[in-house]
Amino acid sequence: MKKSLSNADVAELLAREAERSEGILPRAFKRAARSAFLWPEEASALLAEGRSLTELKSVGPFIARQMQAWLEKPPKVPPVPEIRRGFLTLASARKILAARPAWRTLLRGDLQMHTQWSDGSGSISQMAAEAENRGYTYIAITDHSKGLKIAGGIDEAALRRQAKEIVATNRATARTGGKVTVLRSIEMNLNPRGEGDLEPLALRNLDLVLGSFHSSLRTTEDQTERYLRALRNPHIQILGHPRGRIYNYRLGLKADWARVFGTAAKLDKAVEIDCYPDRQDLSLSLLEIAQAEGVRISLGTDAHHPWQLGFIELGLAAALKAAIPEGRIINFLPLPALHAWVRKLRR
Repeated sequence: MKKSLSNADVAELLAREAERSEGILPRAFKRAARSAFLWPEEASALLAEGRSLTELKSVGPFIARQMQAWLEKPPKVPPVPEIRRGFLTLASARKILAARPAWRTLLRGDLQMHTQWSDGSGSISQMAAEAENRGYTYIAITDHSKGLKIAGGIDEAALRRQAKEIVATNRATARTGGKVTVLRSIEMNLNPRGEGDLEPLALRNLDLVLGSFHSSLRTTEDQTERYLRALRNPHIQILGHPRGRIYNYRLGLKADWARVFGTAAKLDKAVEIDCYPDRQDLSLSLLEIAQAEGVRISLGTDAHHPWQLGFIELGLAAALKAAIPEGRIINFLPLPALHAWVRKLRR
């Protein structure tokens, strides 16, 4: 008996169908392939229950018929190219988490998200309200910095204005008995030399600083030195979406990852699992190296809207599957311990 196709298998078949289709079909197949990573149930389970595959996001009648043919008579799934390899689906992540229910309860917050201050669509108060619904004790608002103009990056003056809104949000939350603390933070744009684009004084006033590369991400040369320079930047505590990969769009950078993670561990800095479905960066293969090197791990959804805080399941499952010890995940720290870690790094 043939093994049923997983959502990851279906995503790969859809992506390949997009490559050989014409007209308006490539876009529809590509969209469905990306959506497959967020389908909450296995498509094969829906079909077995007699439900319509059009219940799944981005699946219309035409694609549903194609998927049904695959699911009823599973074809051999070709090897997945690197540009689409190593991405967890939400359905598989939930299976991983279900095997260890206590793992979810360790999570205290989300350390990367964007708001209307840069390229997000939710307000700070809306993100805080969703975090409250999820039982968090803190979130970090990490809007883009001024060097990333395409994403509405903010400068030092805007960062000061944003801080006032965060203070007001925290006060309003406390008045209504809420438990969530919104942290003042930034996703600072790093140039290839590992340098940031904001004044050090502005960064010292923040609770947390992520540093991320957003340029020269398609070079095929080894980028180890770029990462080492970034980690040695005294103003950042977390290296965001390190490889810079995007599903079916960009492979991301290459480096001696054992050396990168080993250096981060020596400096006691964290590297991020960006939980956004298209990123999932660090990937499982890199997380296994990170686990061996003993580096701290940060989880951030990279959410641009409140509902996207749910992406955290992908990162939680990846960390669990890679056997990252709970003591190394900074999102599991109580807020005072998180603050203490940042203070230590700044000293």
